[in-house]
Amino acid sequence: MSLQCFRMLAMIVLSLTAGRPTFAAETKASTFRIRQIILHSRHLGAHGMGYNGESLTELSRKLTPADIPAMILLLGDTELRVGAQFALASQCEAAISPVREAAMQDEQISALDADDIMSLIVDFSGCTPGTQQNASAARKDIDAYREEQQVRRKEQAKRQAAEDERIQKNALKILDPNRRKELTRSEREEVFKRSVKALGLENPQTAEQKEMVQRMYRTMVLDEPGTPPRP
Repeated sequence: MSLQCFRMLAMIVLSLTAGRPTFAAETKASTFRIRQIILHSRHLGAHGMGYNGESLTELSRKLTPADIPAMILLLGDTELRVGAQFALASQCEAAISPVREAAMQDEQISALDADDIMSLIVDFSGCTPGTQQNASAARKDIDAYREEQQVRRKEQAKRQAAEDERIQKNALKILDPNRRKELTRSEREEVFKRSVKALGLENPQTAEQKEMVQRMYRTMVLDEPGTPPRP
């Protein structure tokens, strides 16, 4: 289940505890209304039906800031993704903060979607110059955040690769009776868990599978006599 689905579920639960049994139906109706408005704002262009400046103007008249949460949810709809971007951009200043927060704090939407929305606001004549400047500043914040996240993911991948290499070397030691005792119990347990996962035995079902996992544990972790399965 995606983060968006979890949030929608939480909203429904909260509405029920607050004594509003019609919340789910109201939300569905509101989303359907916004979806239809977005779809009907498309215009025929050089590449077929799509969204343009006229779409932004139409959406700004038919939608309100109160619709922004639903528009953000619709970014997850493959068919509506671009239309939802235009819909959010049509709300000018009201959309800047929610979109920035959704991208940078909650990571509810992708930084690329948020960047596209800010670009549309910057180019939309229906937004004031001040709002366009704010959107430009927000886009820089989002771009910086995206670059920071990319660096963090690369560093995490490097750490994970180093960790995998370390555990693999320890696995080779376990296979060597003369070097097995060089490992601490914690290191042997790491190799055991990785080996069990590699064999798809994290949740053994049959008696044979359970016996195999127990035998691996005794041999690899407790260092009892026997030959452990190769990780």
